[in-house]
Amino acid sequence: MGSEHPEYRYVIVGNSAGGIGAAEAIREADSDGSMLIVSDEPYPAYSRPMISEYLAGEKEIDDILFRPRGFYAEKRIETLLSKKASALDVARRILVMEDGTALCWEHILLACGGSPIFPRMTGSEKMGVFTFTTLRDADRMSAYLHRVRSAVVIGGGLIGVSVAEALVKHSVQVTIVEMRDHVLSLMLDEETSEMEAAAIRNKGVSIVTGHTVVAINGLPGDSDHVGGVVLDDGTELTCDMVVVAIGVSPRLELAKSAGIRVNRGILVGHDMQTSHNGVYACGDVAEAYDFAYGTERLTPIWPNAYLGGKVAGYNMAGQKASYPGGTAMNSLKYFHLPIVSAGLVSPVEGDYEVLSRTQDSVHRKVVLKDGRIVGMVFVLAIENAGIVYGLMRDGVIVSDFKQKLLDDDFGLASLPYELRQERLKASTVRKIRSYYEPLATGAAG
Repeated sequence: MGSEHPEYRYVIVGNSAGGIGAAEAIREADSDGSMLIVSDEPYPAYSRPMISEYLAGEKEIDDILFRPRGFYAEKRIETLLSKKASALDVARRILVMEDGTALCWEHILLACGGSPIFPRMTGSEKMGVFTFTTLRDADRMSAYLHRVRSAVVIGGGLIGVSVAEALVKHSVQVTIVEMRDHVLSLMLDEETSEMEAAAIRNKGVSIVTGHTVVAINGLPGDSDHVGGVVLDDGTELTCDMVVVAIGVSPRLELAKSAGIRVNRGILVGHDMQTSHNGVYACGDVAEAYDFAYGTERLTPIWPNAYLGGKVAGYNMAGQKASYPGGTAMNSLKYFHLPIVSAGLVSPVEGDYEVLSRTQDSVHRKVVLKDGRIVGMVFVLAIENAGIVYGLMRDGVIVSDFKQKLLDDDFGLASLPYELRQERLKASTVRKIRSYYEPLATGAAG
Protein backbone atom coordinates (compact mmCIF):
# COMPACT_ATOMS: atom_id res chain seq x y z
CA MET A 1 0.00 0.00 0.00
CA GLY A 2 2.98 2.28 0.26
CA SER A 3 2.08 3.97 3.54
CA GLU A 4 4.10 5.18 6.50
CA HIS A 5 1.57 3.43 8.75
CA PRO A 6 1.81 -0.24 9.83
CA GLU A 7 0.10 -2.45 7.25
CA TYR A 8 -1.97 -5.58 7.81
CA ARG A 9 -3.81 -7.87 5.46
CA TYR A 10 -6.54 -8.35 8.07
CA VAL A 11 -7.65 -6.05 10.87
CA ILE A 12 -10.38 -7.08 13.31
CA VAL A 13 -11.91 -4.43 15.55
CA GLY A 14 -13.27 -6.35 18.51
CA ASN A 15 -11.91 -9.20 20.60
CA SER A 16 -15.05 -11.13 21.47
CA ALA A 17 -17.06 -13.92 19.83
CA GLY A 18 -17.30 -12.41 16.34
CA GLY A 19 -13.68 -11.30 16.21
CA ILE A 20 -12.37 -14.66 17.39
CA GLY A 21 -14.63 -16.52 14.95
CA ALA A 22 -13.26 -14.42 12.11
CA ALA A 23 -9.64 -14.90 13.19
CA GLU A 24 -10.06 -18.67 13.29
CA ALA A 25 -11.71 -18.76 9.87
CA ILE A 26 -9.00 -16.56 8.37
CA ARG A 27 -6.30 -18.85 9.67
CA GLU A 28 -8.08 -21.87 8.19
CA ALA A 29 -7.96 -20.21 4.77
CA ASP A 30 -4.76 -18.17 5.06
CA SER A 31 -2.02 -19.35 7.37
CA ASP A 32 0.39 -16.50 6.61
CA GLY A 33 -1.50 -13.22 6.14
CA SER A 34 -0.69 -10.57 8.73
CA MET A 35 -3.53 -10.11 11.21
CA LEU A 36 -4.24 -7.61 13.99
CA ILE A 37 -7.01 -7.63 16.59
CA VAL A 38 -7.82 -4.23 18.12
CA SER A 39 -9.76 -3.95 21.38
CA ASP A 40 -10.44 -1.17 23.86
CA GLU A 41 -10.37 -3.77 26.65
CA PRO A 42 -7.09 -5.00 28.20
CA TYR A 43 -8.08 -8.67 28.48
CA PRO A 44 -7.69 -11.67 26.19
CA ALA A 45 -11.00 -12.82 24.71
CA TYR A 46 -13.43 -13.94 27.41
CA SER A 47 -16.99 -15.21 27.52
CA ARG A 48 -19.27 -12.26 28.22
CA PRO A 49 -22.23 -14.51 29.15
CA MET A 50 -20.12 -15.79 32.04
CA ILE A 51 -19.25 -12.50 33.73
CA SER A 52 -22.15 -12.94 36.15
CA GLU A 53 -20.56 -16.19 37.36
CA TYR A 54 -17.25 -14.32 37.67
CA LEU A 55 -18.93 -11.60 39.76
CA ALA A 56 -20.62 -14.27 41.89
CA GLY A 57 -17.17 -15.69 42.71
CA GLU A 58 -17.92 -19.01 41.03
CA LYS A 59 -15.39 -18.54 38.22
CA GLU A 60 -11.87 -17.13 38.00
CA ILE A 61 -10.75 -15.19 34.94
CA ASP A 62 -9.03 -18.21 33.41
CA ASP A 63 -12.31 -20.11 33.73
CA ILE A 64 -14.15 -17.63 31.51
CA LEU A 65 -11.52 -17.15 28.81
CA PHE A 66 -13.01 -17.84 25.38
CA ARG A 67 -9.70 -19.24 24.12
CA PRO A 68 -6.49 -20.25 25.97
CA ARG A 69 -3.99 -17.48 26.66
CA GLY A 70 -1.63 -18.88 24.01
CA PHE A 71 -4.28 -18.57 21.29
CA TYR A 72 -2.94 -15.37 19.72
CA ALA A 73 0.65 -16.57 19.51
CA GLU A 74 -0.44 -19.94 18.15
CA LYS A 75 -2.51 -18.29 15.40
CA ARG A 76 0.14 -15.61 14.75
CA ILE A 77 -2.22 -12.79 15.60
CA GLU A 78 -0.93 -9.43 16.77
CA THR A 79 -3.04 -7.63 19.35
CA LEU A 80 -3.54 -3.97 20.14
CA LEU A 81 -5.34 -3.98 23.47
CA SER A 82 -6.59 -1.06 25.57
CA LYS A 83 -6.77 0.97 22.36
CA LYS A 84 -10.00 2.43 21.04
CA ALA A 85 -10.51 2.90 17.29
CA SER A 86 -12.06 6.27 16.57
CA ALA A 87 -12.26 6.70 12.78
CA LEU A 88 -12.27 4.59 9.63
CA ASP A 89 -11.14 5.89 6.23
CA VAL A 90 -12.34 3.39 3.63
CA ALA A 91 -10.92 5.29 0.66
CA ARG A 92 -7.35 5.10 1.99
CA ARG A 93 -8.02 1.93 4.01
CA ILE A 94 -6.78 3.45 7.25
CA LEU A 95 -8.00 2.87 10.79
CA VAL A 96 -7.29 5.72 13.20
CA MET A 97 -7.01 5.15 16.94
CA GLU A 98 -8.21 7.53 19.63
CA ASP A 99 -4.60 8.49 20.45
CA GLY A 100 -3.99 9.54 16.84
CA THR A 101 -2.00 6.52 15.69
CA ALA A 102 -3.13 4.89 12.47
CA LEU A 103 -2.72 1.64 10.58
CA CYS A 104 -3.52 0.33 7.11
CA TRP A 105 -5.59 -2.69 6.19
CA GLU A 106 -6.62 -4.70 3.15
CA HIS A 107 -9.68 -6.28 4.78
CA ILE A 108 -11.32 -5.12 8.01
CA LEU A 109 -14.01 -6.55 10.27
CA LEU A 110 -16.09 -4.36 12.55
CA ALA A 111 -16.98 -6.64 15.46
CA CYS A 112 -17.05 -3.81 17.97
CA GLY A 113 -20.21 -4.87 19.80
CA GLY A 114 -22.50 -2.56 21.71
CA SER A 115 -22.38 0.09 24.39
CA PRO A 116 -24.60 -0.09 27.48
CA ILE A 117 -27.74 2.01 27.19
CA PHE A 118 -27.67 4.59 29.96
CA PRO A 119 -30.80 6.78 30.21
CA ARG A 120 -30.77 10.26 31.65
CA MET A 121 -31.18 10.17 35.42
CA THR A 122 -30.50 12.82 38.00
CA GLY A 123 -27.65 11.63 40.20
CA SER A 124 -26.23 9.05 37.80
CA GLU A 125 -22.69 10.34 38.46
CA LYS A 126 -22.71 9.11 42.07
CA MET A 127 -20.35 6.45 43.37
CA GLY A 128 -22.10 3.09 43.36
CA VAL A 129 -23.70 3.36 39.89
CA PHE A 130 -22.56 0.65 37.47
CA THR A 131 -23.24 -0.92 34.11
CA PHE A 132 -22.69 -4.64 33.57
CA THR A 133 -21.48 -5.65 30.12
CA THR A 134 -17.72 -6.16 30.53
CA LEU A 135 -15.21 -7.86 32.80
CA ARG A 136 -14.05 -4.41 33.90
CA ASP A 137 -17.60 -3.69 35.09
CA ALA A 138 -17.58 -6.90 37.13
CA ASP A 139 -14.22 -6.02 38.70
CA ARG A 140 -15.40 -2.52 39.62
CA MET A 141 -18.60 -3.88 41.16
CA SER A 142 -16.70 -6.55 43.06
CA ALA A 143 -14.42 -3.92 44.59
CA TYR A 144 -17.48 -1.95 45.75
CA LEU A 145 -19.48 -4.82 47.23
CA HIS A 146 -17.98 -4.47 50.72
CA ARG A 147 -20.27 -1.48 51.31
CA VAL A 148 -23.40 -2.91 49.64
CA ARG A 149 -26.33 -4.46 51.48
CA SER A 150 -29.03 -3.65 48.93
CA ALA A 151 -29.09 -2.88 45.22
CA VAL A 152 -31.51 -1.71 42.55
CA VAL A 153 -31.08 -3.26 39.13
CA ILE A 154 -32.63 -1.16 36.38
CA GLY A 155 -33.78 -3.56 33.69
CA GLY A 156 -35.30 -7.02 33.81
CA GLY A 157 -33.74 -8.43 30.65
CA LEU A 158 -30.87 -10.89 30.32
CA ILE A 159 -28.26 -8.55 31.77
CA GLY A 160 -30.46 -7.44 34.65
CA VAL A 161 -31.53 -10.92 35.71
CA SER A 162 -27.98 -12.28 35.45
CA VAL A 163 -26.47 -9.53 37.61
CA ALA A 164 -29.34 -9.83 40.09
CA GLU A 165 -28.54 -13.52 40.56
CA ALA A 166 -24.84 -12.77 41.06
CA LEU A 167 -25.63 -10.12 43.69
CA VAL A 168 -28.00 -12.47 45.54
CA LYS A 169 -25.09 -14.92 45.83
CA HIS A 170 -23.25 -12.14 47.69
CA SER A 171 -26.23 -11.85 50.10
CA VAL A 172 -27.28 -8.51 48.61
CA GLN A 173 -30.98 -7.62 48.80
CA VAL A 174 -31.98 -6.89 45.20
CA THR A 175 -34.88 -5.06 43.61
CA ILE A 176 -35.34 -5.28 39.83
CA VAL A 177 -37.12 -2.32 38.21
CA GLU A 178 -38.44 -3.17 34.73
CA MET A 179 -40.35 -0.69 32.55
CA ARG A 180 -42.25 -3.43 30.71
CA ASP A 181 -44.96 -5.59 32.27
CA HIS A 182 -42.78 -8.70 32.53
CA VAL A 183 -39.16 -9.66 33.06
CA LEU A 184 -37.25 -11.10 30.07
CA SER A 185 -40.16 -9.96 27.91
CA LEU A 186 -38.12 -9.78 24.69
CA MET A 187 -37.31 -13.49 24.73
CA LEU A 188 -40.09 -15.15 26.74
CA ASP A 189 -43.83 -15.39 26.34
CA GLU A 190 -46.00 -14.08 29.15
CA GLU A 191 -46.52 -17.46 30.81
CA THR A 192 -42.81 -18.29 30.87
CA SER A 193 -41.98 -14.80 32.12
CA GLU A 194 -44.31 -15.31 35.07
CA MET A 195 -42.61 -18.63 35.83
CA GLU A 196 -39.20 -16.94 35.79
CA ALA A 197 -40.49 -14.08 37.96
CA ALA A 198 -41.75 -16.60 40.53
CA ALA A 199 -38.32 -18.28 40.61
CA ILE A 200 -36.66 -14.88 41.06
CA ARG A 201 -38.98 -13.82 43.87
CA ASN A 202 -38.48 -17.19 45.54
CA LYS A 203 -34.86 -16.17 46.13
CA GLY A 204 -35.91 -12.98 47.89
CA VAL A 205 -35.62 -10.56 44.96
CA SER A 206 -38.29 -7.87 44.63
CA ILE A 207 -39.59 -7.07 41.14
CA VAL A 208 -41.22 -3.78 40.20
CA THR A 209 -42.70 -3.75 36.68
CA GLY A 210 -44.23 -0.98 34.62
CA HIS A 211 -41.94 1.69 36.09
CA THR A 212 -38.57 3.32 35.53
CA VAL A 213 -35.96 5.06 37.68
CA VAL A 214 -35.84 8.81 37.16
CA ALA A 215 -33.36 9.86 39.85
CA ILE A 216 -30.63 8.46 42.07
CA ASN A 217 -30.39 9.87 45.60
CA GLY A 218 -27.30 10.19 47.75
CA LEU A 219 -26.77 8.93 51.26
CA PRO A 220 -27.80 11.21 54.12
CA GLY A 221 -24.71 13.30 54.83
CA ASP A 222 -22.84 11.76 51.88
CA SER A 223 -24.35 12.93 48.61
CA ASP A 224 -21.45 11.48 46.58
CA HIS A 225 -22.52 7.88 47.20
CA VAL A 226 -25.73 6.08 46.21
CA GLY A 227 -28.40 6.02 48.89
CA GLY A 228 -31.54 5.20 46.92
CA VAL A 229 -33.59 5.78 43.78
CA VAL A 230 -36.80 7.56 42.82
CA LEU A 231 -39.27 5.87 40.45
CA ASP A 232 -41.39 7.66 37.86
CA ASP A 233 -44.42 7.52 40.18
CA GLY A 234 -42.48 9.16 43.02
CA THR A 235 -41.81 5.95 44.97
CA GLU A 236 -38.44 5.98 46.73
CA LEU A 237 -36.36 2.86 47.28
CA THR A 238 -33.29 2.79 49.48
CA CYS A 239 -30.17 1.00 48.17
CA ASP A 240 -26.38 1.14 48.26
CA MET A 241 -25.81 0.27 44.60
CA VAL A 242 -27.54 0.89 41.26
CA VAL A 243 -26.88 -1.31 38.24
CA VAL A 244 -28.08 0.04 34.90
CA ALA A 245 -28.86 -3.08 32.85
CA ILE A 246 -31.27 -1.89 30.19
CA GLY A 247 -29.40 -3.37 27.25
CA VAL A 248 -26.83 -2.36 24.67
CA SER A 249 -26.82 -0.12 21.64
CA PRO A 250 -24.71 -1.01 18.56
CA ARG A 251 -21.44 0.92 18.37
CA LEU A 252 -21.94 2.55 15.00
CA GLU A 253 -19.40 5.38 15.28
CA LEU A 254 -16.76 3.76 13.06
CA ALA A 255 -19.27 2.82 10.37
CA LYS A 256 -20.79 6.28 10.37
CA SER A 257 -17.37 7.94 10.18
CA ALA A 258 -16.71 5.89 7.03
CA GLY A 259 -20.06 6.52 5.34
CA ILE A 260 -21.04 2.86 5.63
CA ARG A 261 -24.76 2.15 5.36
CA VAL A 262 -26.45 1.71 8.72
CA ASN A 263 -29.97 1.29 9.99
CA ARG A 264 -30.37 0.17 13.60
CA GLY A 265 -27.09 -1.65 13.02
CA ILE A 266 -24.52 -1.92 10.23
CA LEU A 267 -26.22 -3.41 7.18
CA VAL A 268 -24.52 -6.54 5.85
CA GLY A 269 -25.21 -9.13 3.16
CA HIS A 270 -25.05 -12.89 3.50
CA ASP A 271 -21.26 -12.64 3.06
CA MET A 272 -21.23 -10.27 6.08
CA GLN A 273 -19.77 -7.52 3.89
CA THR A 274 -20.98 -3.96 4.40
CA SER A 275 -21.77 -1.39 1.72
CA HIS A 276 -18.01 -0.85 1.24
CA ASN A 277 -15.86 -3.47 -0.43
CA GLY A 278 -13.39 -5.08 1.97
CA VAL A 279 -15.26 -3.89 5.08
CA TYR A 280 -17.21 -6.53 7.02
CA ALA A 281 -19.29 -6.50 10.20
CA CYS A 282 -20.74 -9.09 12.57
CA GLY A 283 -22.10 -9.58 16.06
CA ASP A 284 -24.05 -7.08 18.13
CA VAL A 285 -23.21 -4.25 15.74
CA ALA A 286 -24.47 -5.95 12.56
CA GLU A 287 -27.99 -6.06 11.15
CA ALA A 288 -27.92 -9.51 9.57
CA TYR A 289 -30.48 -11.99 8.24
CA ASP A 290 -32.87 -13.49 10.81
CA PHE A 291 -34.33 -16.73 9.44
CA ALA A 292 -37.27 -16.74 11.87
CA TYR A 293 -38.45 -13.27 10.88
CA GLY A 294 -37.31 -13.52 7.25
CA THR A 295 -35.58 -10.14 7.31
CA GLU A 296 -32.45 -8.37 8.53
CA ARG A 297 -32.46 -7.65 12.26
CA LEU A 298 -30.19 -7.09 15.21
CA THR A 299 -29.75 -10.40 17.05
CA PRO A 300 -27.13 -9.62 19.73
CA ILE A 301 -26.34 -13.08 21.03
CA TRP A 302 -23.09 -14.97 21.33
CA PRO A 303 -23.62 -17.88 18.85
CA ASN A 304 -24.79 -15.56 16.07
CA ALA A 305 -21.77 -13.32 16.58
CA TYR A 306 -19.37 -16.25 16.36
CA LEU A 307 -21.04 -17.71 13.25
CA GLY A 308 -21.17 -14.30 11.55
CA GLY A 309 -17.50 -13.82 12.36
CA LYS A 310 -16.61 -17.19 10.84
CA VAL A 311 -18.45 -16.31 7.62
CA ALA A 312 -16.82 -12.87 7.47
CA GLY A 313 -13.38 -14.37 8.09
CA TYR A 314 -13.68 -16.89 5.28
CA ASN A 315 -14.77 -14.20 2.84
CA MET A 316 -12.03 -11.82 3.98
CA ALA A 317 -9.51 -14.56 3.16
CA GLY A 318 -11.03 -15.22 -0.27
CA GLN A 319 -12.95 -18.39 0.60
CA LYS A 320 -16.61 -17.89 -0.24
CA ALA A 321 -19.06 -18.47 2.60
CA SER A 322 -22.66 -17.45 3.22
CA TYR A 323 -24.35 -16.62 6.52
CA PRO A 324 -27.38 -18.92 6.78
CA GLY A 325 -29.11 -16.55 9.15
CA GLY A 326 -29.43 -16.52 12.89
CA THR A 327 -32.23 -15.64 15.25
CA ALA A 328 -32.75 -14.72 18.88
CA MET A 329 -31.76 -17.86 20.80
CA ASN A 330 -31.12 -18.08 24.50
CA SER A 331 -30.57 -20.80 27.04
CA LEU A 332 -31.06 -19.65 30.62
CA LYS A 333 -30.79 -21.21 34.03
CA TYR A 334 -31.12 -18.13 36.19
CA PHE A 335 -32.41 -18.79 39.70
CA HIS A 336 -32.38 -22.56 38.94
CA LEU A 337 -35.06 -22.46 36.23
CA PRO A 338 -33.86 -23.98 32.90
CA ILE A 339 -35.39 -22.21 29.88
CA VAL A 340 -34.68 -22.35 26.17
CA SER A 341 -36.22 -19.81 23.81
CA ALA A 342 -35.66 -19.00 20.16
CA GLY A 343 -37.22 -16.95 17.39
CA LEU A 344 -40.65 -15.39 17.51
CA VAL A 345 -42.21 -16.48 20.80
CA SER A 346 -45.11 -14.01 21.16
CA PRO A 347 -46.60 -13.18 17.73
CA VAL A 348 -49.15 -10.39 17.95
CA GLU A 349 -50.41 -10.41 14.37
CA GLY A 350 -50.09 -12.44 11.22
CA ASP A 351 -50.94 -15.99 10.19
CA TYR A 352 -49.28 -17.93 13.01
CA GLU A 353 -50.26 -21.19 14.67
CA VAL A 354 -49.36 -21.56 18.34
CA LEU A 355 -49.01 -24.97 19.99
CA SER A 356 -48.61 -24.93 23.76
CA ARG A 357 -48.66 -27.35 26.67
CA THR A 358 -48.10 -26.73 30.39
CA GLN A 359 -48.12 -29.52 32.96
CA ASP A 360 -46.45 -29.82 36.37
CA SER A 361 -44.48 -26.57 35.79
CA VAL A 362 -43.15 -27.96 32.49
CA HIS A 363 -44.00 -25.56 29.69
CA ARG A 364 -43.52 -26.15 25.97
CA LYS A 365 -44.56 -23.81 23.19
CA VAL A 366 -43.94 -23.88 19.46
CA VAL A 367 -44.96 -21.15 16.99
CA LEU A 368 -45.56 -22.15 13.36
CA LYS A 369 -46.00 -20.22 10.14
CA ASP A 370 -46.71 -21.91 6.81
CA GLY A 371 -45.98 -25.25 8.45
CA ARG A 372 -42.50 -24.23 9.63
CA ILE A 373 -41.31 -23.52 13.16
CA VAL A 374 -40.52 -19.82 13.70
CA GLY A 375 -40.45 -19.72 17.51
CA MET A 376 -40.13 -21.95 20.56
CA VAL A 377 -40.04 -21.82 24.36
CA PHE A 378 -39.20 -24.78 26.60
CA VAL A 379 -39.20 -24.60 30.42
CA LEU A 380 -37.75 -27.21 32.83
CA ALA A 381 -37.82 -30.15 30.37
CA ILE A 382 -35.44 -28.76 27.75
CA GLU A 383 -33.86 -32.03 26.59
CA ASN A 384 -35.70 -32.02 23.25
CA ALA A 385 -35.22 -28.32 22.55
CA GLY A 386 -32.13 -28.86 20.42
CA ILE A 387 -33.88 -31.16 17.95
CA VAL A 388 -36.83 -28.76 17.67
CA TYR A 389 -34.41 -25.89 17.11
CA GLY A 390 -32.68 -27.91 14.38
CA LEU A 391 -35.99 -28.32 12.56
CA MET A 392 -36.63 -24.61 12.98
CA ARG A 393 -33.21 -23.56 11.72
CA ASP A 394 -33.42 -25.80 8.66
CA GLY A 395 -36.92 -24.63 7.72
CA VAL A 396 -38.38 -28.15 7.84
CA ILE A 397 -42.14 -28.39 7.23
CA VAL A 398 -43.51 -30.07 10.37
CA SER A 399 -47.24 -29.98 9.65
CA ASP A 400 -47.62 -33.78 9.56
CA PHE A 401 -46.14 -34.31 13.01
CA LYS A 402 -46.53 -30.93 14.70
CA GLN A 403 -48.43 -32.26 17.72
CA LYS A 404 -45.52 -34.57 18.57
CA LEU A 405 -43.20 -31.58 19.01
CA LEU A 406 -44.56 -31.08 22.53
CA ASP A 407 -44.32 -34.71 23.63
CA ASP A 408 -42.03 -35.71 26.49
CA ASP A 409 -40.32 -38.31 24.32
CA PHE A 410 -40.05 -36.30 21.10
CA GLY A 411 -36.84 -37.09 19.25
CA LEU A 412 -35.45 -38.30 15.96
CA ALA A 413 -37.56 -41.44 16.21
CA SER A 414 -40.67 -39.23 16.21
CA LEU A 415 -39.95 -37.91 12.72
CA PRO A 416 -41.48 -39.50 9.61
CA TYR A 417 -39.18 -42.19 8.23
CA GLU A 418 -38.09 -40.33 5.09
CA LEU A 419 -37.38 -37.12 6.99
CA ARG A 420 -35.50 -39.04 9.68
CA GLN A 421 -33.31 -40.73 7.06
CA GLU A 422 -32.81 -37.46 5.22
CA ARG A 423 -31.66 -35.65 8.33
CA LEU A 424 -29.40 -38.46 9.41
CA LYS A 425 -27.80 -38.54 5.99
CA ALA A 426 -27.48 -34.79 5.59
CA SER A 427 -26.45 -33.84 9.08
CA THR A 428 -25.33 -36.99 10.93
CA VAL A 429 -26.12 -37.50 14.59
CA ARG A 430 -23.06 -35.47 15.52
CA LYS A 431 -24.33 -32.39 13.72
CA ILE A 432 -27.77 -32.75 15.27
CA ARG A 433 -26.15 -32.89 18.72
CA SER A 434 -24.36 -29.63 17.88
CA TYR A 435 -27.80 -27.96 17.88
CA TYR A 436 -28.68 -29.57 21.19
CA GLU A 437 -25.59 -29.17 23.32
CA PRO A 438 -25.22 -25.35 23.28
CA LEU A 439 -28.87 -25.07 24.24
CA ALA A 440 -29.05 -27.67 26.97
CA THR A 441 -25.77 -26.67 28.63
CA GLY A 442 -26.53 -22.98 28.66
CA ALA A 443 -23.62 -22.11 26.37
CA ALA A 444 -25.72 -19.74 24.31
CA GLY A 445 -26.63 -16.38 25.70
